[in-house]
Amino acid sequence: MIAAGIMLGIINGTQSAVLDSLTAGADKAVELAATLCGSYLLWMGLINIAKRAGLTEKLSKMLRRPLSLLMPNIGDAAAPVALNLSANFLGIANAATPFGIEAMKRLAELNGKKTAPSKEICMFLALNASAVELLPTSVIAVRSACGSADPYSIVLPTFISSLFAAAAAIAACKLFEEIRR
Repeated sequence: MIAAGIMLGIINGTQSAVLDSLTAGADKAVELAATLCGSYLLWMGLINIAKRAGLTEKLSKMLRRPLSLLMPNIGDAAAPVALNLSANFLGIANAATPFGIEAMKRLAELNGKKTAPSKEICMFLALNASAVELLPTSVIAVRSACGSADPYSIVLPTFISSLFAAAAAIAACKLFEEIRR
């Protein structure tokens, strides 16, 4: 697209305007990345503090029973699953990724079949993809960086729509479990 834009700029004789736009766009991209870095660093730091303080283990124990209703054979994968879903709940998907990878490793170890995913793996992927989100921090940071008058106006609609998405994901997993039987 960039090459096509430059070529059209040359053809139309507006190559200097195209190059000015490219430079301005690069500047805005760096500004946005810096804004998002601050947000991610804050939340990742808070998660690391919570981990060192033992709060993540408490969270894992708290969520073990509700998670076992959805994933009966969750085993020792409960902690990374809980942390992944909690990070997604706070809208920090990038911080959730390492926990998601760890959860998948542990769930794969518990899986007896190496050629097919377990019900727990499917449910975790569905929950992770639908991600109930209370505070969409990444989107708020982007809206704020772009000068939105009210970057927080999306909190309630995001929460409601993510609840429906999670409910649909759970229902689909349960339906496919029944069909598979």
